[in-house]
Amino acid sequence: MDKNTIIEALDKYMRRKGLRKMDLKTVMFDMDGVLFDSMKNHALCWHKTMEHFGMHMSQQEAYMHEGRTGAGTINIVSQRERGIEATEEEIKNIYEYKSELFNKQPEAKPMAGALELLNKVKGDGIIPMVVTGSGQKTLLERLHRNFPGIFSKELMVTAFDVKYGKPNPEPYLMGLQKGGNLNISNSMVVENAPLGVEAGVASGCFTVAVNTGPLPDSVLTDKGADILFHSMQELSDSWSDLYEVFSHEQILTEA
Repeated sequence: MDKNTIIEALDKYMRRKGLRKMDLKTVMFDMDGVLFDSMKNHALCWHKTMEHFGMHMSQQEAYMHEGRTGAGTINIVSQRERGIEATEEEIKNIYEYKSELFNKQPEAKPMAGALELLNKVKGDGIIPMVVTGSGQKTLLERLHRNFPGIFSKELMVTAFDVKYGKPNPEPYLMGLQKGGNLNISNSMVVENAPLGVEAGVASGCFTVAVNTGPLPDSVLTDKGADILFHSMQELSDSWSDLYEVFSHEQILTEA
């Protein structure tokens, strides 16, 4: 990405927020579709699950619900397809079926460029954090195996840490708190999903969208993303410019 595009995006963000200086200390990463190429599996399993229970959800629609709780997704589809909300028993059965299908899928590989970017971020003295709606018990082990030495349990936000999931900003606000009571001038959010971008923007943080799925770019920019990349590799390739602009942005706002 052209460096001037990064400068313009950050300058616009700072003017909107009334910030005079950025002091980046943490980058908060979503997990599915950002660190792992796992959304294809989720989308397929949601489609097959809804079909099994007599409802329809296209694989593309599943990307629109990414970040929402399972119950929330099920109820949206149930109301549309049947005109009623699902019962608690139905939600339990549908979600268990989807989870069983997902667990039979091949394990998702790390997103191309993700490890390279994480090493650059950490090498610049910035703390990488994971902010995910997942509640997988094996999450930390999986992160350690694929991204050794990058993440710690104390600097993760999962489904167990928050009451409200994305698009509510609570997960990212919790990330700021866990990172050491940081503020928005200390942080950056990296998201791939519309609901995740919405949560990042609502938290007040500079929000980077990475479009790793089939949705049009406009779906992410319309949710307020400050800047958009088309892959984690592109973001990694642009990291040095992004970090440099963050480090010197106070000069621009005085122009």
